[in-house]
Amino acid sequence: MSKEDIINLGHGSGGSMTRTLLDDVIFKTFSNPLLNQKHDGSILELKGKIAISTDSFVVSPIFFRGGNIGELAVNGTVNDVAMCGAQPKYLSLAFIVEEGLKIEEFIAIVNSIKATADRCGVEIVTGDTKVVERGKGDKIFINTTGVGVIHPKANISMERIKVGDKIVINGNIAQHGMAIMSQREGLEFESDIVSDTTNLNYIANELLDQFGDDVHLFRDATRGGVASVLSEIALDTGKGVYIEEKNLPIDKQVSAACEILGLDPLYVANEGVFLAVVDQSVATEVLRQMQTNQKAKNSMCIGEITQSNSKKVVMESVIGGKRIVTPLIGEQLPRIC
Repeated sequence: MSKEDIINLGHGSGGSMTRTLLDDVIFKTFSNPLLNQKHDGSILELKGKIAISTDSFVVSPIFFRGGNIGELAVNGTVNDVAMCGAQPKYLSLAFIVEEGLKIEEFIAIVNSIKATADRCGVEIVTGDTKVVERGKGDKIFINTTGVGVIHPKANISMERIKVGDKIVINGNIAQHGMAIMSQREGLEFESDIVSDTTNLNYIANELLDQFGDDVHLFRDATRGGVASVLSEIALDTGKGVYIEEKNLPIDKQVSAACEILGLDPLYVANEGVFLAVVDQSVATEVLRQMQTNQKAKNSMCIGEITQSNSKKVVMESVIGGKRIVTPLIGEQLPRIC
């Protein structure tokens, strides 16, 4: 493999090789009036309250069944902004690339970022690229920061959650984590499990359009899975959370893979799953609307907020017993997003 086929330290020097990489790959791919100014930042026009979120992605492997680190970086930050009750509009994009990454892999990631950003309706408006020596990174790390305008009907806050609120989930859990684990060395097994990575901004926006103030909280269940989100709700509100295991949507293959690896799917990462805590008066309508959306066709009402069992998550099992769902301790699946 020649030097022309891989990223090397010269690409991060700030000189002619950097300029060539930026012009031929970054600016060419993401061309838009804001980015084409080629400033160190970008001047944006936004009206109303805004939401901003930043995230870094260090997933291994960088290409996995159902996606890659680039697609994940866009969806992840877009979803974080959407969970604030905002419609994402702009993203910053920063790469930390390890010397030796194949140019063709870098281009594939960049192209995936462009395609995903287009699907989400966001523009890449500023960014950065750095190159580190071999052994000082792991192929590529990506940071994205998203900015969006708050929906006029949004009033998303942990403080608005009250006893009786229903908890609705949009789809099958543990897909992303098990897609990653199925490819890792020593853990491979035959399956067609694919990551659920996708953007959730449009479905969140639709729910706010129709139900507005009756939507009390959105939260995507990424690292730490559904269990971690539910635990945060219980701890931060001081109320109880009750869920029913029979209502948790999960693919049979994913469930079997979790069992083989000794993993609890409640704690496995997702990249296309979110929870909506809504007023009980609209829960049935919320569920019905979500199930009409392809990205939420497996939606279920999994539980409710209770006065009892303060600061605890209680799950009723399929056989009728009850157990406390504790917060995740340590890292169950490292380098998952």
